Amino acid sequence: EPLRFLVGDIMVVKTELCAFSEYRIYPGHGQRYIRRDGQPVLLSTSKCKRLYIINKKKPAKLMWTQAWRRLNKKGKDEGIVKKKARKLVKVQRAIVGTSLEDLMKKKLVSKPKSAPTEAALKEVKERAKAAKKTASVVKGVAPPTGANIPKIQKSTTFNARGGSKR
Repeated sequence: EPLRFLVGDIMVVKTELCAFSEYRIYPGHGQRYIRRDGQPVLLSTSKCKRLYIINKKKPAKLMWTQAWRRLNKKGKDEGIVKKKARKLVKVQRAIVGTSLEDLMKKKLVSKPKSAPTEAALKEVKERAKAAKKTASVVKGVAPPTGANIPKIQKSTTFNARGGSKR
C-alpha cells in the first residue's frame, strides 16, 4: 500500500525508483521482479523489464538512463562554475653576461637606413600615389571603398549539415 500524507496543503505520494532507468515509479505502476537470490527488483516499464531481465543490458550503456547521464556528467552543470584559465604573462629575463636594460636598448635601436634606400622608398610611394590619382581621373569616380561590393553568397547545392543535395 502506498503511503499518502499531507504536508501543509500538499499531498505527498511515496514513489520508488526503477532499478534500471532510475525513473520514479508512482503507486499502481511498474512491476516487481524477484531475482533468484531473493532480491526484489522494481522495474518501471516493460521496456526496462525486457532490457534488464531478458537482454541483460547494463543501464550505463544506454543514453536515456540516469546511470548513463551520471557516468557522462550530464545535467549537473547548474551550480558548478568552470575555473578560468590564467593568462600567461611574458617576462623578459637577462641573459648571462648582459643585463635586461642592455637587451632592451639593443631591441629599441634600429639600423639606420642608407640615404639611397630612403630615397628609393620615397620614390616608390610617390609613384603609387600618382597611379591612384590617374586611375580615379580616368574613371571619373573615387576609388571603391568596398561597401558596394556584393558579399559572396553560399551555394545552394549544399544542405545545412554540409553534405551535397540529392
